[in-house]
Amino acid sequence: MFVSVVICSYNRAAYIGAALDSLYHQTASKDDFEVIVVDNNSSDGTNEVVKTWRAANPDGHFYYSTETKQGASFARNKGAALAKADWLCFMDDDAIATSDYIQNIIRHTQSHPTVLGFGGKIIPKYIPEEPRWMSYYVSSLVGNFDYAPVACPFENGKYPLESNMILKKSAFDLVGGFNEAIPGVVGTLRIGGEGKELFYKVIALGEKIYYDPSICVYHVVEVKKLTPEYMYRVASGIGRGERARTKAISQKAFLMKIAEYIIKLGAAVLLGFKYLLQLHPAKFWPIIQFRIDALKGLLNR
Repeated sequence: MFVSVVICSYNRAAYIGAALDSLYHQTASKDDFEVIVVDNNSSDGTNEVVKTWRAANPDGHFYYSTETKQGASFARNKGAALAKADWLCFMDDDAIATSDYIQNIIRHTQSHPTVLGFGGKIIPKYIPEEPRWMSYYVSSLVGNFDYAPVACPFENGKYPLESNMILKKSAFDLVGGFNEAIPGVVGTLRIGGEGKELFYKVIALGEKIYYDPSICVYHVVEVKKLTPEYMYRVASGIGRGERARTKAISQKAFLMKIAEYIIKLGAAVLLGFKYLLQLHPAKFWPIIQFRIDALKGLLNR
């Protein structure tokens, strides 16, 4: 077995079946991978959906477990502890993998034998459609990620997103896995950036982290993810995560992050006016609100 796909799930009964279907219908042999769903206290029948799906698809290596400590980092660490393969792949419960997903993960590791971690492309799948106010910059809040047109190392502090990241299990274990002080999603509260913190620790081991656009998933963006309330939770959660990460380093690192966020807010204002000049007024305020909300999270406001 080559790769263990870990899916942390919280109240995704409507979408977890599609995620599992996409992994079931891979071009790679089912003996090349396993899938571990870790239910993080779902209350919407996610467990029954997974069990029914498994009964209908008994072949392959698909497993179900639970984690009662609330937070994505706890659930992902639980899945990693159960994994049997040399490589870990973390995918979201509302993501849909392309049919060559596992095959391309295997190919990437063969062509980059010293790599410790990498990530792939994430394409938003808007339901019912992309709103007029969505811009490239704001779309990162709903998982849009396309770092480069070809496979290449991440540079300038960039890193894969949690819904499509792959690490060598030995490296994951060596750095202690996800930092549970940055739990990710805890119900409606977000303290994000757990993937960033993890990959920064892996990078410190001395190997580059790669991006490969052929390793691709589609990420469902339903209407409730397009509300101001949801956008605030995600953006402020990014700020809260950076607060926890930088304060653990030093007060100086935290103050430098505040300065960085203020500069980014200024840049967002300029971008907003650029959209106005381009006759896209609906995109003006959301990009500014994104940076305001992130700064609020950083300042714990």
